[in-house]
Amino acid sequence: MPSQTSPSYDRIAVVYPPQLPEAAAEGQHVAQALRELGVSHVVARHISNEELRAEMKGGVFDLLIALGGDGTMLRAVHLSAPQGVPVLGINYGHFGFLIEVQRETWRQRLPDLLAGRCWVEERMMLTTEHWRGGLRLGSWQTLNEAVVARGQIVRPILITAQVDGSELASYIADGLLVATATGSTAYALAVGGPIMPPELRNMLIVAIAPHLSVDRAVILPEGARVSLKIQTSHQAVLSVDGHPPAHLENGDEVRVAASDHIARFVRFEEQGYFYRNLTRFMQQNPSTGGTR
Repeated sequence: MPSQTSPSYDRIAVVYPPQLPEAAAEGQHVAQALRELGVSHVVARHISNEELRAEMKGGVFDLLIALGGDGTMLRAVHLSAPQGVPVLGINYGHFGFLIEVQRETWRQRLPDLLAGRCWVEERMMLTTEHWRGGLRLGSWQTLNEAVVARGQIVRPILITAQVDGSELASYIADGLLVATATGSTAYALAVGGPIMPPELRNMLIVAIAPHLSVDRAVILPEGARVSLKIQTSHQAVLSVDGHPPAHLENGDEVRVAASDHIARFVRFEEQGYFYRNLTRFMQQNPSTGGTR
């Protein structure tokens, strides 16, 4: 849903992935252009910079500008959402589904940004937790999806899904994912899930290659609490928003629920942009041969 207030930004961090030197160079140009437009405090650093991360946690910035692809946008949201800081993406990847501004147009957009001729889109996030024997081993903020899946051995695993303490279904499958509306156009779409408008605050459960199991996606309300219990005699993993996978053992549990944090994106186009971009992406997939 859109923010009801006009944004104003005076302290901006420009970030870029360290593996894209052209984005790093352009990030410095973006930072300099902001200074010339009168922004009081601007820094440009790669997104893994520890000083930057400490400053974000300390509330130093009120806007994050991320140069990269959708992978960079996910990392930017993980960094900014706990502080309530919005993200503006500039596309230096190949897909850029979460990004509105292209590398050729950012100079024209900066005056609009600073004059408040934009709006802030708010999207639901999830909290994903990994539990073993009553001990929480990890917790992640999640914008797209949490995926429980088999490892390198090509053999399905048994996953029992519960919703609010009641069993939903047991799946024998390559995996199961729990996604947000944002994630409905990511991995969930690739495995046959429905497309959900980004403003919806719902969760989506989709099986990956189910064998003689429920093969229909399930949409849950925002307040639902999902538990995935794993039974396997071989390798299984948990992957959240493309993070390095966490190893799962037989009997482990993955818990997913709505997060207290919200992903915020700066937008310039009217609110119907989502469907126009969706049509364009599905007619010509820009991710072929690309990296994030």
